[in-house]
Amino acid sequence: MNRLFTVDEARALLPEIIDDAGLVVAARADLAEIAHDRRTRGSSELGGLPEIKALEARIEEILGGWAERGIEVKGVAPVLVDFPAMLDGVSVRLCWIEGEPELAWYHRTDLGFAGRRPL
Repeated sequence: MNRLFTVDEARALLPEIIDDAGLVVAARADLAEIAHDRRTRGSSELGGLPEIKALEARIEEILGGWAERGIEVKGVAPVLVDFPAMLDGVSVRLCWIEGEPELAWYHRTDLGFAGRRPL
């Protein structure tokens, strides 16, 4: 999908993204705990293979939903998403990373995260 977002459109979606990111973070933590416990103790109180598959499916469902809306998923640990946009005729990505309370950063498309600047 080649959707471009305005800053206002991306900011309007952010509360939902933050809520969904919380679900990804929780599932990610559960997956890490299950994997560690199974490796070190042979089993986990959080479950086994069926629970692992369910958590992985939930994460994929959330990330896939974002991608279907034109949001680029750049990472899951930490959660990092970009909203394709144009600012002053330049291709940019409006950038949000897990833990930030608002959408306040962008970077040129060709520079990536290292080129982040405040909006």
